[in-house]
Amino acid sequence: MKVVIMAGGKGTRIASVASDIPKPMIQIQGRPILEHEIVCLREQGFTDILITVSHLGNMIMEYFGDGSKLGVHIEYYFEKEPLGNAGALFRIKDRLTDDFLLLNADAMFDIDFNRFVQYHREHAAVATLFTHPNSHPYDSGLIIADEQMAVQSWLAKEDDRPQYYKNRVNAGLHVLNKSILNQTIEGAKVDLDRQLLKPFAGSGKMYCYDSPEYVKDMGTPERYYAVCKDFENGIVHARNLRHKQKAIFIDRDGTINEYVGFLTDINDFHLIDGVVQAIRKINQAGYLAIVVTNQPVIARGEVTISELQQIHNKMETLLGENGAYVDAIYFCPHHPDKGFGGERIEYKVDCSCRKPKPGMLLKAAEDFNIDLSNSWMIGDGKNDVQAGNNAGCHTALIGRDDYGQDKTVSSLLDFVGTIGE
Repeated sequence: MKVVIMAGGKGTRIASVASDIPKPMIQIQGRPILEHEIVCLREQGFTDILITVSHLGNMIMEYFGDGSKLGVHIEYYFEKEPLGNAGALFRIKDRLTDDFLLLNADAMFDIDFNRFVQYHREHAAVATLFTHPNSHPYDSGLIIADEQMAVQSWLAKEDDRPQYYKNRVNAGLHVLNKSILNQTIEGAKVDLDRQLLKPFAGSGKMYCYDSPEYVKDMGTPERYYAVCKDFENGIVHARNLRHKQKAIFIDRDGTINEYVGFLTDINDFHLIDGVVQAIRKINQAGYLAIVVTNQPVIARGEVTISELQQIHNKMETLLGENGAYVDAIYFCPHHPDKGFGGERIEYKVDCSCRKPKPGMLLKAAEDFNIDLSNSWMIGDGKNDVQAGNNAGCHTALIGRDDYGQDKTVSSLLDFVGTIGE
């Protein structure tokens, strides 16, 4: 499979770090960011690479040459006139394989590309976007997808967005079928997101691939130094799903948000003081932050799946406004007791996911290759502790009771402060 890497950016926002070299040549741990990308690809068998260059592109071509020193084959396309960030694709169409990877050259990533490509092919997609939560969704393009992960709408930075939204951001990594280049776009300059990809929203041909793996741009000096720190701490490589992950599974009501009984009104959802700081620390420590919550209000007929999603969107928005995020949310809509007015009988079952059963934790472990023995479950009730124990996790309880937990703490923030002890 051909890999196309777009390396023509000028990096004006990061000029204080390096202004005399192209952005992809900025170094992390003594090697250009583009070299880190190529090595990651090579280690997974992706060795046929085409790099599009423009601004100071000769520096890139001189440094990497034909790629043989890195064990890959590199070709180039030099933009003599500005073509936007996707115009070059139309010029190199005949050099592409039917499906190809399209990547940005100015991001630090370490992901399982074979898993990504397999997902694309299983969905017979024209385009598959690598999507993830990040610490600044308020100034990022947001992707809205249906339950099958087909993209329904694409909200660019300048577009109006709802008050509350899922923190699902396009990370700038794509698997595309070259048939996407059959469309006619006026003008030489082509914007990848707005002109080439966004029109496929709602078509059923473009999908999200949600993953917690490490992908971070270096668009500002602050983000660059954060990436350097993550690399030094081993977080970048560790987050590749080829490696076992460690997670902190977090109950919702009474742990993340103030407990109000059966929460049915979105206006009653309020984060507990210190939760944002706690989850931000989890993000920075290299753990996956995964919410696992029993939601019998669905079975009781008091909240619809759509209304529950809106409540979770509020949670993600409030966290994202303050630089924190959860990597995934699992909820159990079931309740086994029957015979109540307004109940939804299809959810009145004895399931395997309702805590204290470990089904949600086991599903997350399957989805994200999690080492449960190196992970934690924290909540404010007996069911949380038992679910964690049943899954083989370490457990922590917010409260004073003894249900056999490993730690007893006063809050999520208190617990995060004990990690590693």
